[in-house]
Amino acid sequence: MKDKIINRVANSKLITVNLEDYYPDGKRVLFDIKDWLFEGFVLREKDFRQKATEHDWSQYKNCYVALTCSTDAIVPAWAFMLLSVYLEPFAKKTIIGNLEVLETSIYQDVLKSLDVSEYTNKPIIIKGCSSKPVPQNAYIMLATKLKQVAKSIMYGEACSSVPLFKKK
Repeated sequence: MKDKIINRVANSKLITVNLEDYYPDGKRVLFDIKDWLFEGFVLREKDFRQKATEHDWSQYKNCYVALTCSTDAIVPAWAFMLLSVYLEPFAKKTIIGNLEVLETSIYQDVLKSLDVSEYTNKPIIIKGCSSKPVPQNAYIMLATKLKQVAKSIMYGEACSSVPLFKKK
């Protein structure tokens, strides 16, 4: 008689938390203002305001927008603020930075409202690999939040995880 194979992972009390499950829908857009600057470096207020007035802001409906300037131009704070005012009726969120900063900010909002009470005194594994652009900071934020309630926290997959925390 052959030994029966037992799936200890499936039978364990481990709860897997996958940050991809909390990835909000919506297109991510990097809005680079360099093309709105004179020779890519000089912000001329009148020209900048005119471009902002003429721009079709509705194309950013339900988008997450990261405002940036890819040149070494010195951009006054009001310029990004002005664009955010135009984006406000359409965009889900607007930040200054790159797409990784945008994703971090999105996850900060998501994780702030995440109810972790169901994980109280439970062993948790935070799933590592993802096919969506989950920022590294989101893993840190989640681990910090779960540490307040979880019995233990691991990272990776159930078959090959790295222990991070164990309540004493």
